[in-house]
Amino acid sequence: MAQIIKAIRGTRDLLPAETALWNRVERTAREVFARYNFGEIRTPVLEATELFARGVGEETDIVSKEMFTWEDRARAASEKPQSLTLRPENTAGVVRAYIEHKLHDTGQLQKLYYIGPQFRRERPQKGRYRQFFQIGAEVIGPASSGSESPLRDAEVLEMLAALLDKLGIPRASAANEYKGWRLLLNSVGSSTDRPRYVAALREALAPVKDRMCPDNQRRADTNPLRVLDSKDEADQAIIDALPRIADYLDDASKQHFADVLATLDACGVPYTVNPRLVRGLDYYTRTTFEFTVDLGLGTQNALLGGGRYDGLSEMLGGPRAPGIGFAIGEDRLILTLLALAEAKAADEGEPAPAKIDAYIAPLSPAQNAAALALARILRGAGLQVEVGDGTFRLKKSFDAADRVARHIVILGEDEVTQQQATVKAFASGEQRKVEFHTLASTLRA
Repeated sequence: MAQIIKAIRGTRDLLPAETALWNRVERTAREVFARYNFGEIRTPVLEATELFARGVGEETDIVSKEMFTWEDRARAASEKPQSLTLRPENTAGVVRAYIEHKLHDTGQLQKLYYIGPQFRRERPQKGRYRQFFQIGAEVIGPASSGSESPLRDAEVLEMLAALLDKLGIPRASAANEYKGWRLLLNSVGSSTDRPRYVAALREALAPVKDRMCPDNQRRADTNPLRVLDSKDEADQAIIDALPRIADYLDDASKQHFADVLATLDACGVPYTVNPRLVRGLDYYTRTTFEFTVDLGLGTQNALLGGGRYDGLSEMLGGPRAPGIGFAIGEDRLILTLLALAEAKAADEGEPAPAKIDAYIAPLSPAQNAAALALARILRGAGLQVEVGDGTFRLKKSFDAADRVARHIVILGEDEVTQQQATVKAFASGEQRKVEFHTLASTLRA
């Protein structure tokens, strides 16, 4: 029985005390995305395994080690079992939907966002779970729609800066009392730049890879770009001496990146160019980026990341459709907001918990129906209301109400008969009779 009631390792439950913050974050994201003309897309959590093998890359850690994959049994003798995977990321699924529903036929730029769970068989650690949540967005369309423009890269980055600002995460600077967010970005070049760089990287790694950790030895052969992402301290001196992607960009890629930076400068979005930032997924081209934070996440401080993927649609059998997107680790974003709140509380003192508008206390079971009917009217007027069950003594009702509400609304036999509630405001101590039809406006005031 103990095993049945225990959450699966690497997952957890979110209880009401936590979900209020999650809902605020998601509501804020929806509001910000709407201002930039993004619409919501919802894709299945189950996709064909081949989607990720082709799109993300068979040699990536995600596909080779982290996916939850199984064969779905065939329903008939003539059917072959299908390999299914719980989605480990959502960009490939969104591009699959773009192709499947022929959104390219509109000729228009598609600006899509999603909020939902993803699944990876990762080693559980702070902010990382086997079922985790992402908030992400993708901008994709035919080249004629402007999807290749550096303006789109800068617009996505400016939107993310606006979202973090609205959530109350400060920008990192010496003047900030609390540590904040930083934007790191780089260019990994076009589909022709990248193979040249990978070849140079593989050649440079060949004589030194045996001195690196086992993971980097494997990556040096299968996916050399992932070596640059390594956090292994012992390997950093070797990594710092490796060739840099900037030296392998053609003129068009250099100009594209320069235009992205110039547009960010014009918008007042601060950034740092990190020549080691490559992001190892196979579909990335040109602009890649991460937002990091200095509080709440420990050494693994990446809050969100993304980049351009101009060839992903073709990888999946679709038409040419350049795009750029990102994914925010919502679990990690929540940890950051909690750490920020704790830092402020330490300086300013613990704020009083938010209270609902009213607690309705029927004085006996005979008033239960009237209490619920009155609560329905108040809730319909937009107020937050809790209802007692008529079993409390009056003092107990007052104590229960004071913990959660700004007012207690007392309903006894006389109150129901006269259609007047006895209302006490805890802040002022004032108690008075209020007619039912004016109760909502009185509580709101």
